[in-house]
Amino acid sequence: MKIVPTDIAGCFLIIPDIRRDERGSFVKVFHEDIFREHGLATDYAEEYYSASHRNVVRGLHFQTPPHDHAKLVYCVQGSVMDAALDLRRGSPTYGHNLMLELSAGNGHMLYLPRGLAHGFCTPKEPAMMVYKVTATYAPAHDSGLAWDSAGIDWPVQDPIMSARDRQFGALADFDTPFVFDGGQP
Repeated sequence: MKIVPTDIAGCFLIIPDIRRDERGSFVKVFHEDIFREHGLATDYAEEYYSASHRNVVRGLHFQTPPHDHAKLVYCVQGSVMDAALDLRRGSPTYGHNLMLELSAGNGHMLYLPRGLAHGFCTPKEPAMMVYKVTATYAPAHDSGLAWDSAGIDWPVQDPIMSARDRQFGALADFDTPFVFDGGQP
């Protein structure tokens, strides 16, 4: 397993060793000692998955303090273009975003520390994403930003979205409750 820093402080691309043979493949997605060695969260409170049709955008989502969480995401079917946005006041990468491909084929994962918004789109095919988070879902602290307000170069123009995601406000109008803590979990 390789832990590779991204352009956003504290956000990492995780590249697992994929064991392939005539049966298919085997992928280890979590190793407590390796995660701890790199300062990544190891205390996941919930895990869930989403299935999305082609041309879907989900996000940009986050939970506000005190229910904010670190998140580990990966794709187990199809492929997505995954996006992260730094919302941490004082971060050297505040307001920066990144986008990378996560797919069942490449096995890549993205680790997002507290204070990052997350979203993804399915431009080519249906996909299934898995999420591990360090805090349980808290509806009163669940929030998001408009998908097209942060300068993210989405590969879809007219996405299928939930009514909830369509009503989120713009990044320019967002008063962040997040504070940069060095990018730790």
